[in-house]
Order: sequence, then structure tokens, then C-alpha cells
Amino acid sequence: MIQFTQEQINQLDKYFYEPRNLVDLFEGTAAKWGDRPSLGQKDPNTRQFVFLTYRQLAERIDNLRGALKKLGLQKGETVGVILSNSIEWFVLENATHGLGGRFIPMYEKELLKKWNYMVRDSSVKFLFVRNQAILDKVKGFTADCPELKEIFVVYGEGEKSLAALEKMGSANPTPSYKPHWSEIAVIIYTSGTTGDPKGVVLTHGNLTHCSQAGYRVYPELCEKSVALSILPWAHSYAVSGELHNFIQFGGSIGVMESLDTLTQDIQAVRPTHLIAVPRVWNKIYNGIQMAMEEAGGIKKKLFDAACEEAKKCRGKKKSLKLRLLDKLVFDKVRARFGGRLIGSLTASAVMNLDIALFFDDIGVKIYDCYGLSETSPAITMNAPAWGNKIGSVGKPLMDWNVVLDKSRIGDGSPDGEIIVYGPQVMMGYLNKPEMDAAIFMPDTWNGFPGIRTGDLGRFDEEGFLYVTGRYKDEYKLSNGKYVHPESIETDMKLVPHVSNAFVYGSGKEYNVGIIVPDFATIRKDHHTAKWAALSPAELINNQEFRDFLIIEVNDQLKKNFASYEIPRKYLITDQDFTLENGMLTQTLKVVRGEVEKNYGDILNRLYTE
Repeated sequence: MIQFTQEQINQLDKYFYEPRNLVDLFEGTAAKWGDRPSLGQKDPNTRQFVFLTYRQLAERIDNLRGALKKLGLQKGETVGVILSNSIEWFVLENATHGLGGRFIPMYEKELLKKWNYMVRDSSVKFLFVRNQAILDKVKGFTADCPELKEIFVVYGEGEKSLAALEKMGSANPTPSYKPHWSEIAVIIYTSGTTGDPKGVVLTHGNLTHCSQAGYRVYPELCEKSVALSILPWAHSYAVSGELHNFIQFGGSIGVMESLDTLTQDIQAVRPTHLIAVPRVWNKIYNGIQMAMEEAGGIKKKLFDAACEEAKKCRGKKKSLKLRLLDKLVFDKVRARFGGRLIGSLTASAVMNLDIALFFDDIGVKIYDCYGLSETSPAITMNAPAWGNKIGSVGKPLMDWNVVLDKSRIGDGSPDGEIIVYGPQVMMGYLNKPEMDAAIFMPDTWNGFPGIRTGDLGRFDEEGFLYVTGRYKDEYKLSNGKYVHPESIETDMKLVPHVSNAFVYGSGKEYNVGIIVPDFATIRKDHHTAKWAALSPAELINNQEFRDFLIIEVNDQLKKNFASYEIPRKYLITDQDFTLENGMLTQTLKVVRGEVEKNYGDILNRLYTE
């Protein structure tokens, strides 16, 4: 893991801007915008969103900081949480940082053995869990996690509850410590597509720089901006792009209750901005298209006419016809997002071009971005400051040096592995020196370390980056042609009736694939009404349905992929990839090794049938 010398710190100091730590970032906003709404969530009794002002939020943080001090939390020690996004999540994070502590966020939906590993690996001293149900699962951790002293319940009663600690802390006022930018703030555990989770060590400077860099290229963001929190703050994308970002300028964040309540929560919070992933927008797109199909008649004709006219006007001034249709049709679509949505960031995968263009046509700007947990995370962004080039992931943010390494591919290729140097590069993986050695570059840039991203990309003539594949997951067919399976799988999942997909074929003559149908959509869609009554087990064995689904998938793939990339045979299964069976990560990425372990024999049999 990187340890900066004092000389290096002096050299790099100019790249970190005030506020240089997450404590000052919040306290500065609380002082300036104390009476404005900060974080909000649903009251369990009234089912209405209730927001705390920044002053009220600061008071809760002060109280908990006093309690943690009394409990004995020292600078450099760790506090872990097993908790989803909430006001309490941020109270715990900032109170920990205000004593110089390190914060370890974990997902509520996680395997018990992974919780145990993360608590031991990061030497958690105090652990906070959401409720009694999680406490019952983890209470034995004190026996095999030597540093763990106590476990508290966030939503509970008694002396081991968060409420009791805040009350205790109110009688023990403790001034906040202001960490140096080089001090460790959080350890974000990546879900790990292979082996144990990896603890990505990020400093206060890493995280404040990331939020500041993004803010600079979105000039419309201000204290009146509102976000609806969808993605977990236990991942660096949402914690930097949403939580710390919105706090730095006094914005407000309403926390979504669950994906099941997304539609209602959008209407209640009426966000100006959303931090999302392509899969969210794909589902919204499919829902809009399905609703129009079911409506039929004049509604469908007007919708189709509006979409067609919008296509004609791309890159031009709106025609009178489009302005009228926009008012008649697209206004109603935008109203589904609360009526004041300005734009959305999306990352983790590139948006499908047709879907991105559709939302752009209807007046919802979606900005594709790119980054890694290991880079805090934002490296490049499409943004109002320099434009939104659909299909790209934007331009590098301030103080980044992004280069393409063609040594593994060949100088004649426009693509190369994306290598990045800058102030947001992690300090390393916790307790994993061999992994550090594999990812860090041997040289530096302006004193900053660099890492290999494992992604392939190219720049266009205007400096926009295009991610073209995943170097790590790339494989070669027996005919010598290279395949990027993740790109193919992403396109397969654009079919509304597909929940998950997997492509397999390393060293083989051709690709085969796995399709997991989206049974909920199949039951609702009038196109598949004749199969709606069938159980999942009956459905996957119905030859007519199988043929229908395979044709849909292949028709989708033929739009973007060569024939050698498209699977020739498919396994259709009713067993989805999930967190529980280990085949999906927290960020909904397929764990390739687990899928191959579970389905490898069946996939190989497809080559002999």
C-alpha cells in the first residue's frame, strides 16, 4: 500500500483544494446552509418523506461523535456499518471521520462469511447493524474478530442502540478533528468477482477531489438541487457522485425506500438529478414502451409521431411540430420523473445508444461517466461543461492523466488498456500487497501513482473516451477472434423479457449463452400473454416460448455484433443470478467464475448436442 513521504505530500499538496477532508466539507455546508433540507427518508408511520435541515443533521453528528469518543474510538481506528442508505448512515460516517476514524460500509444483503471477512480484515472496533435480525446473525463475530469490541443496533432500543448513544454523546461535547487529505477516510470493499472481497483504501483527499471535480463540470448544481438516492453509498460511485457531492453545495437527497417504491418515491421527492446505472434506465425505457403498446390507439400514434419527429430534429432546432408534440406527449413522460428532472449520471456500463438517444429526444439528459472504485471513482464524464457525446464516457476530469497502453494489443490498434494517474488513485488494497503489485504502474505522473484499469478504450479527435471492452474478461475463440462477453451480455439484457445473461466460449469454435427470462415482465406484457399462466419451470421447457425468446435475443444482437460473437446455442434457466447464490455482485455484475462453476458442465454439453 502507498505511504507518502512528507516530501511527496508537499509536492502533491497543490492538487487538493479546500475543503480537503469530508469533515470540513460537511461542516462548511452546515454553517452556510443550516436551515436548508439535507437528507430525507420516509417516516415509517406516515409513509411521508421527512427531511432534516443541515443544522439538525450536524447536531446528530455532534452527539454521536461525543459518544464514540466516550466509548474510546481513537484516530486511525475503524467503525463498520451494515446498513443501507439512510440519515443514520451519514451520521455514522461523519461522526467517525470527526474523530479521525476510518469508516467501513457494508451491504445489508451480503453473505455472512463476507461480513465476517470484512470486519476481521479491516479491524473493525465498533460495528453498527441495521436491526435485531442482522444482530442475531453477527453477534458471534466478537469471538473470532479480535479487534471488535461492541456491536450496536441502529434501529432498536436499549443501551446498545444508536438513539442511546446519541443521547449519551449530547452530554459529552467533543470538537471535531480535521483530517489531513492524505489520511484514510473509508475502505470500500469491492464485491469481488473472484475470491475474497478487496478493501479499496481511499483518503479524504481522494474523495473530496472526486466530488469537487464532478461539481466543476455541472454548473447548474446548487443548493436547490435535489437527488433521489437509488444506488448504495457503500459503493464509491454513489458516495462520491451523490452523497458527498450534493452535501458540498447544500443540495438535498431523499433516500428511496426500495426499488418497489421507486415510481412513488420519484413523484414524492421530485428530483432534479438522478445518480443511476444503465440497467435502471433500461427498465424505465422498457416500461414506457410497454405502457404505450398497451395503451394503443391515439396515444400510441401520438407517441410514435413524437419519437419520429424528435429523431428528425436531432442536432437541429426543434420544429413547430415537435414543440407541439413535446407538450402533448413528452411532457407527460417527464412528469413521471416528478416534473423537474434536469439530468442523470450513469456509470458501471455504457448506455445503449438507442435508449440514450430516446431519453435525449424526450428532454431527459443522461450523462455517461466512467470510473472505478480504485479511483474514488470518477475518471471521465460527459457533462454540460464540454458536451454530452452519446456513446462515449466523456472527457477526463481535472488533474487526471489518462493514457492508452497498446503494448498488449499492438500499436496499430486504435484501442488500448486505459491507464490512469492522478489524485484520486487509491492508496492500495488493504492487506493485499500482491494485488497492489499487479494493478499499480511502475512509474508516476506529477508525483501521483497510476493504475491499470483492465478496461479497453479509445479517444476520439475531441478527447472523448470510448470504453470498448474489458481486457480481463476478453477471450479468444478457437478461430483466433477475440470476444468481449460483457458487451454481448449487456445487449442481451436490453430485451425486455430477459433478466440476466451470460456468454461462454473461451477456446471454443463458437459462443454459447445462458438466458434467464424476466418472468414478471412476461406475465404483464401482452406480447407474451399466451404464456402468462405458465410457471417458470413450465415456461423454460415450452418450445414455442424458447424459440420466441431466442429470436428476440438474436435480433437484438444482430444490430451490434458480428455473427461469430452471437451465441449459436442457449441454455434457458429459471434460476437467476443473485447475491445469495454468489453469481452476482452488489453492483449487479456477473461473477463469471461462479456462473461457470454452476453451469460449466451444461454449457459444455451444448457443444456436443
